[in-house]
Amino acid sequence: MTAKKKFNFKAPLEVFAKSIVQPMMYLSVAGILLIVGIILTNKTICALVPVLGSGPFQLVGAVVYQSLMFIINNLSILFCVGIAGAMAKKNKGHASLIALMSFFLFLQANNIVLNATGSLADASGMLGLTGTGQATVMGIQVLDTGVFGGIILGCITGAVFNKYSNKQFPIALSMFSGVRFPFLIMIIISWIMGAGFCIVWPPVQGAISSVAGIIKESGNIGLFIYGMLNKLLVPTGLHHLIYTPFQFSDVGGTLTLGDQVIAGAYPIRVAEMAMTGRPFSDSTYFNSYTFNNLWPYIGIGLAFIVTAYKGNKDKTKAVIIPLIITAVLSCVTEPMDFLFVFAAPVLFVVHSVLSGIFLVLLKVLSVPASTAGGIINIVVSNLVLGVDKTNWPVMLVLGVVNAALYFFLFTFLIKKLNLHTPGREEESELAESVAEGEAAASVAVKQGAVAAAPAEGVDAGIADLVAGLGGKDNIEELENCFTRLRVNVKNPDLINEGLINHVPNSGINRNGNNIQIIFGMKVAEMRDKVENAIEKEQ
Repeated sequence: MTAKKKFNFKAPLEVFAKSIVQPMMYLSVAGILLIVGIILTNKTICALVPVLGSGPFQLVGAVVYQSLMFIINNLSILFCVGIAGAMAKKNKGHASLIALMSFFLFLQANNIVLNATGSLADASGMLGLTGTGQATVMGIQVLDTGVFGGIILGCITGAVFNKYSNKQFPIALSMFSGVRFPFLIMIIISWIMGAGFCIVWPPVQGAISSVAGIIKESGNIGLFIYGMLNKLLVPTGLHHLIYTPFQFSDVGGTLTLGDQVIAGAYPIRVAEMAMTGRPFSDSTYFNSYTFNNLWPYIGIGLAFIVTAYKGNKDKTKAVIIPLIITAVLSCVTEPMDFLFVFAAPVLFVVHSVLSGIFLVLLKVLSVPASTAGGIINIVVSNLVLGVDKTNWPVMLVLGVVNAALYFFLFTFLIKKLNLHTPGREEESELAESVAEGEAAASVAVKQGAVAAAPAEGVDAGIADLVAGLGGKDNIEELENCFTRLRVNVKNPDLINEGLINHVPNSGINRNGNNIQIIFGMKVAEMRDKVENAIEKEQ
């Protein structure tokens, strides 16, 4: 009798984390362009530069700001379509289109059932639908599910599409074959969800409100936990599960503008950026966790250089300095994280605790300054909004203090605990690592996981990477987030990290059939190269 296969609870979370980051990748671009709209429409700036107050500039500013805000205010549809497309193993365009149509069906079904049961809320003259639990989405009055409705529907669409998109029927029913069959299923599911949410969602709304209340009542303790977990979960790739609800749902707060209710820390901050003379609300500090993606890495990197063994100083500098520059310019930190998260986990725990503490300090010191997107974006964003709005000079001081604290604390801990951080590897360990790599390569040869002569137009290193993943037949799914190439493989035993490392990377994270390779900002380019190599081998 065969033993039952244990359900891997982490697997669906990996899929979700990988998928939800796809639509979020575009928000950083929207956020940068929003600054242009704010510059052109800000009354203070227009007073200083009168030409900006002229009709053409105001028209351009209104187009930029209001059109991008339309995207921000309709994130539910963005998540629905984006998640479904990201989850689909093939025919991603069809999956996204089905998700879009399913979303419209869901909205209409929900509205019709609310109307039929006499449950449609009446909008008040001043507050609109605020406080009723309902909202207008794409011109349709429905239950206010925030981004959750889109996320749930997107996940269901992706799962249904993967399972049934290859289904074939006899000639008489052939019109339902292929990608049309999951659409047929999603029509029914969308209707059921639209109707069922009328019963299920109100209690969920109450629960969400309770969570928000607990966070608010917890005050700085809740903010500390939020900041700590955002950093602590980075090695798993699941940190998106922490900040997403706060940034894009009621958990992160709400803002009422006329008859419109904006939910989530990120949309609220975007809206408040344009409110001259009005301070940011406390919800903005849920966005400030990005403070810990820049300043600490200056201190951490310098500590690694200082504590490196004398003979390794130059090599350590050559590795660390570019990573410090990367963190400062782009706030991409994973390349440095993976240099010590496994070699010296105690340091990463300390790092996570300090991240929570400094997030609380930003709030205590009333520093709602922009902290995302690298030093250039930070400087521009805060200069545009002004000192009164952001209190950015205090942020700079706190950043310097942060970097200094990390430098001295990490230097002390590395020396005191004799931690094997970059530049402190023992020669025996290096030799052992090389031997292990050679042994792994030998096994891979026996299993056929080494690359043959690369196909025409395919780089030899990329061919080795594909081979290190077990070959093209072992690769089930290939995606990327901001910094990681995420691969699902059929047989993890065929993975050969030695071959993968023929292409420079910042670390490999393995969890069962899920493999994450850290490439930093060039990850999209690497994904294209890998997909091209797989295609040319077929």
